[in-house]
Amino acid sequence: MTQSFWLFGSRLDIIADHTTTEGKYDLIEGYFPPGSQTPLHRHTRYSEQLYVLEGEFTVWANENKAVLKAGETFLIPPGTAHAIGVLSDKPARGLMVASPSAFARLIAEVGTQEEDGIPDMELAERISAEIGDEILGSPDDLPSR
Repeated sequence: MTQSFWLFGSRLDIIADHTTTEGKYDLIEGYFPPGSQTPLHRHTRYSEQLYVLEGEFTVWANENKAVLKAGETFLIPPGTAHAIGVLSDKPARGLMVASPSAFARLIAEVGTQEEDGIPDMELAERISAEIGDEILGSPDDLPSR
């Protein structure tokens, strides 16, 4: 059963997690409004694969920048500083696979049911540390060039 949460302005639907994949991966569908961007961060224990369903995502990964359109994909290996944003005036929708499973836990424990809900940042920091995520900056920061 799909679980839906709001986290940092984006709706994230957990389609599969450790309970259905034996911990091998998470499958998450995300809806990102125009102008949204993740904080600069890094996953130290899992990879993240982004597949664009609709719209356009910009991915900054270490020194690389990629603009992805529907049908395109981008792999973010563990240890890669990255941010993902929607710079256009239209929303974007994508699938994310985190392998092994970990990211869905952060979404489920920190996300809110309300679109304008404010996540508990102390809880976010604790869960991030437990799953090996590192927040490296604010949503305005990008990997150094």
